[in-house]
Amino acid sequence: MVDPTLKVRASSWAGLFDCAYRWEGIHLLGMKNVVGLRAALGTAIHAGSAVFDQAVLDGDEITASDAAGVFVDKLRDPENEYDRNKDDLTFGEAESIGISLLTKYCKEVSPNYNFVAVEMETKPLDIDCGGGTVIRLTGTMDRARIKKDGNGGVGIADLKSGSASVQKGVAVTKGHGAQIGTYELLYEHTTGMSITSEAEIIGLKTKGKAEIATGTLSNAKRIMVGTEDSPGLIEFAADMFRSGRFYPNPKSLLCSEKYCPRWDKCVFKGD
Repeated sequence: MVDPTLKVRASSWAGLFDCAYRWEGIHLLGMKNVVGLRAALGTAIHAGSAVFDQAVLDGDEITASDAAGVFVDKLRDPENEYDRNKDDLTFGEAESIGISLLTKYCKEVSPNYNFVAVEMETKPLDIDCGGGTVIRLTGTMDRARIKKDGNGGVGIADLKSGSASVQKGVAVTKGHGAQIGTYELLYEHTTGMSITSEAEIIGLKTKGKAEIATGTLSNAKRIMVGTEDSPGLIEFAADMFRSGRFYPNPKSLLCSEKYCPRWDKCVFKGD
């Protein structure tokens, strides 16, 4: 059985429903997986964009070049561990892609939004799974912003980077509902205010032509809490935490040595 009180970072929640077996290895068993350069590129882009948006929100002067400097520093940070052999990408190419995307974001995308919070710290939210097991969601809304629309409503805007984050000129929203829904719940729990605007994914494509696009995601919170007629993902998650059984998904796009620290010993991948 798992510990009856578990602290879970909100940003990891979506991974639980992609492959719970992989999620358990990383977040409960503490297994480490060194990422590739492309993942480190995404982390560095998000660091630069967060500094830019926060400075704008605070009324401080900042340029796209300043944000690019943050990006480069993060990419070169020795603590930003990655395996250069995991991707068909050189360090120089990663720098070029990142600076191009970040400059485009700062000059053409960010000014279109009225952000009121960047990577907001949230108040812990306890979820009673029954049987004495409680999940405590903690942490910040990693890579996400709170946006205000023209009618004064607020919603989540979440930045997603990756080689396939944009397809046919639109940001990919599929698979992000659990994380966005979790963020909506945490925002309402932390502030006491309701989410009233559609969530939005801002996709930054890191492979091929530098491309940024958006896509909307509706009713994300409902995915988590369900309806009178259908359970939400929280109820399914509660079953896993209560029983200690975290189910594998060999069809996951992350089912590879590149992304999963349990891959070598996993009997479910079918090798």
